[in-house]
Amino acid sequence: MKTLKSLTLWGLASSVLAVAGVVCAADIRVGYTLDALTLDPGNHRKRETETILRNMYDGLLTRDSKMKAVSELAASWKQIDVTTYEFKLRPGVKFHSGDEMTSEDVKFTLDRMIQKNGIDGQTSPRGGLLGPLKEVQAVDKYTVRLVLSTPWAILPAMLPFQEIVSKAFVQKVGDKGLATQVNGTGPFKLVEWRKGDAIIMERFADYYGGSPAIPPVGPAKADRVIFKVIPENSSRVAALLAGDVEIAAELPVHMMKQVESGKNTKVVKVNGTRSFFVSLNNTKPPFNNPLVRRAANHALDKKLIIDRILQKTATPINGVLSPDTFGFDATLPAYEYDVAKAKKLLAEAGFPNGIDVTLDVEGAFAEMAQAIGSLLTKAGIRTKVVVGEGSVLKAKWDPKKPKVGDMWLTSWGNGSLDPEDIFAPTLATGDRGNSAGYSSAIVDGLLSAASTETNPAKRAEMFGRAQKQVNADAPWVFLWVPQDIYGVSKRLKGWQPSADSRINLHRAYIE
Repeated sequence: MKTLKSLTLWGLASSVLAVAGVVCAADIRVGYTLDALTLDPGNHRKRETETILRNMYDGLLTRDSKMKAVSELAASWKQIDVTTYEFKLRPGVKFHSGDEMTSEDVKFTLDRMIQKNGIDGQTSPRGGLLGPLKEVQAVDKYTVRLVLSTPWAILPAMLPFQEIVSKAFVQKVGDKGLATQVNGTGPFKLVEWRKGDAIIMERFADYYGGSPAIPPVGPAKADRVIFKVIPENSSRVAALLAGDVEIAAELPVHMMKQVESGKNTKVVKVNGTRSFFVSLNNTKPPFNNPLVRRAANHALDKKLIIDRILQKTATPINGVLSPDTFGFDATLPAYEYDVAKAKKLLAEAGFPNGIDVTLDVEGAFAEMAQAIGSLLTKAGIRTKVVVGEGSVLKAKWDPKKPKVGDMWLTSWGNGSLDPEDIFAPTLATGDRGNSAGYSSAIVDGLLSAASTETNPAKRAEMFGRAQKQVNADAPWVFLWVPQDIYGVSKRLKGWQPSADSRINLHRAYIE
């Protein structure tokens, strides 16, 4: 845990170094929750790691403020046929080493992610983000073709997750070297990685400028960016209030007033992309009965929890998707808070005296789980909340293992804002995120058909039907999509948070 004293001393040391000309006055410091797992863009599956790397690496595509996929390293792209996409690269883009990026770098980057054992004898954990991509063709120096084994409409939406590495650099330093060194095409280059403490970057003077769809184009405005690892919430907020960081990520709702009352700080919010739900064990009593699952949904007063615990920083949902997602069905019936109806459904299911269940939860969400458990208990679903460690709970609720739990308060992110990115993994039979053990031939068929359908209207219609089926089956207690909340210095300009949780500091500066 970082103390306020140590953080203040760190800030004082920075000021002293600034006078000495070592640290520029234009530094932007981010109080961040987690260190990077690795500096290899192809060898992790952690959103926090990607956020850090995305300031030093660019991708073929990126996202604008409305979460639309737009050109970045690619000057343009087109779909040649249902399984082939062609990308024209920007000429003259330089890696931090000074070498020019070409189609060979793009091919090398994507090949090491889709090929079995392609990274130091291991298969990339990011391969699944490229779906049925089977071949990458370097047509000429500035032309790349991506060939799919089957049609996959969301390929452009998934490409902003992939950062391009230098083929020559990786061949020089090896996969192990890429885990600790950076040679990207992004607006900042690595200065130092102090593991467990900070990642320090400086402006890349020869940066090509970034996506024209997100002005202004040009080199970064800040001299340096420092991601300071401060896991503890109160220490992160204290650092912000003391002026030791300009951004405090993952601001807890109960600390918003503290930041808002600061003379030089403010709270900034953005709609998130992570759906929260209580996963119900559909494979054994009592939640193998849809009547009991519906009863659980009627037992929950979501508005009360959103208003009091989340302080109105979340949007209730009646299914799997965020309202901002493509194909979202706003007409889904809501499970209105109705204790009498919940008890009636329990009685119809054969439980007139109620049921006794446990609710698993990680410590960070214990308060939320206690509120949920209290409301369920009032409706006859007597709930014991059990707090566990994240990795243990994920193993317990692994879709490939026999299910022994009753309920699990969890969530799933959808950074692409496309239904396939969240719907299929969490609700398709046997898929990697289907912790509930839910299985529906109707939903499976619709998700399978939507995956290869390229007509947007037809895809939306299929996902709409799947949403209605899931709403009726109630494999989860449907909860909400929370906002991402940041504490920010009023001196910081040119930055707004992104719905996909990226902290892109290319255009940010200190006033």
